[in-house]
Amino acid sequence: MTENEKTLTKFYTAFANGDAVTMGECYADTIKFRDPAFGLLKGKDVGLMWKMLIERSKGNIKIEFSDIQADAYLGTAQWKATYNFSKTNRLVVNIIQSQFHFQNGLIIKHIDEFDIWKWSKQALGLKGLLFGWTGFLQNKIQEKALLSLKKYKESL
Repeated sequence: MTENEKTLTKFYTAFANGDAVTMGECYADTIKFRDPAFGLLKGKDVGLMWKMLIERSKGNIKIEFSDIQADAYLGTAQWKATYNFSKTNRLVVNIIQSQFHFQNGLIIKHIDEFDIWKWSKQALGLKGLLFGWTGFLQNKIQEKALLSLKKYKESL
C-alpha cells in the first residue's frame, strides 16, 4: 500500500467513524474540493462541510469505501453513503467516484462525482424525479447546500 493509499484509507475510515477532525488532517491547507451538491469549496470550508454533514447525520450515516488506488501524485476511490436526507427524511444511497491529487502526503484536490439526478430522486421524491435532471434544480440544490454551510459557519 502506498503512502497516499494509506492517507485515503485514513480519510474514509475517519468518515465511517464520524471523525471530521481526522478527515481534515488528510487535507493540505490549500485543499480544493468539488462535487455536484456544493460546487467548489476551498481551504477550511472543506473540513467544515464534512463536520456539518457528520453532525447533521446524528450518527445515522453509513459510509462504505473500496477500490482505493494512489501513486505519488494521483488517487481514486469509490464510496457509498447511506443516510436519510435531513430535509425530507427520505432514504438516500449515494455512490460516489472520487479523484484526488496529492502533495507532500496530503490531499490538495478532491473531486467527488455522482449522479445528481439519481440523488435528487431519492432525496426529494417526485420533485427530484421530474426536475432533478434540470440545471435549474441542480443550481437550487447547490445554492441551498452553500447556504446551509454558510449558516453552519456562522453558528460556530
